[in-house]
Amino acid sequence: MKLYIKLAILTFGILLSSCEDPISVDLNDAPPRLVIEASLDLQKGTQGNDQTIQLSLSSPFFDNDTDTAVTGASVVVTNTDTNEVFSFADQNDGRYTTSVFNPIINNNYELEVIYNGEVYMASEKLMSVSEIKRVEQSFEGGFDEEVLDVSIFFDDPEDEENYYFVRLDEEDNFPTLEAFKDEFINGNEIDVFFENDEDEDDPNAEFNPGDTVDITLYGISKQYYNYLYLLIEQYDSGGDPFSPTPARIKGNCINVNNSDNYAFGYFRVTEFDTVSYTFE
Repeated sequence: MKLYIKLAILTFGILLSSCEDPISVDLNDAPPRLVIEASLDLQKGTQGNDQTIQLSLSSPFFDNDTDTAVTGASVVVTNTDTNEVFSFADQNDGRYTTSVFNPIINNNYELEVIYNGEVYMASEKLMSVSEIKRVEQSFEGGFDEEVLDVSIFFDDPEDEENYYFVRLDEEDNFPTLEAFKDEFINGNEIDVFFENDEDEDDPNAEFNPGDTVDITLYGISKQYYNYLYLLIEQYDSGGDPFSPTPARIKGNCINVNNSDNYAFGYFRVTEFDTVSYTFE
């Protein structure tokens, strides 16, 4: 981060000293695409009947004024194992909701969105997740023994291929995201730790007593893991001037009428466990 800031300042100084004429940059605006935010998440120990799917249109990067909410679409989710059909009601603000969704572990679900005469389809399997057994803070579990870290512990099921997504949220910071599989840790107790690096310019950068974090553990499918792995890799390299040029990552929402007019976003069905922890 420090290297990037210094490089930006140096580049800006060169522009000021060598350019007198204004520079106009023409940006190529792509036509809007449908964006499908369909995360049907079952919190462990709950029924998971209330679910929301968000539809919108993509917009130019610098356009913050356009209302991109999509209304008038048809949104249906089907359990292809039981043939139960769940219709999501249009709330006229881009949200489509249901209060009768029935999530069943290891069942397969199919999403159908009909918008502007075109049909978008996606499918996912609802995977289970182990319970978070405990949370611990320490100076010894991370890379720097002078800063606090926090760990969650859970048991990975034996003789299964499991994939996980972990999200840590803290106030006034972007979330920390991680996706991993149990390839070399199958059947063991898993310890996932988070540590914020010490920063001389920001004494509050690392975890401090009184800070509160929310940690969420998701059980996910293999195809969602592959999607997240690429997404997180690009997310973590943001701001790095030496990182590769980001590639366009496609989700699993396919336009069955016109494959070139695919949708952004992803349809997932997951079980999750979550915990809130305050550092002592």
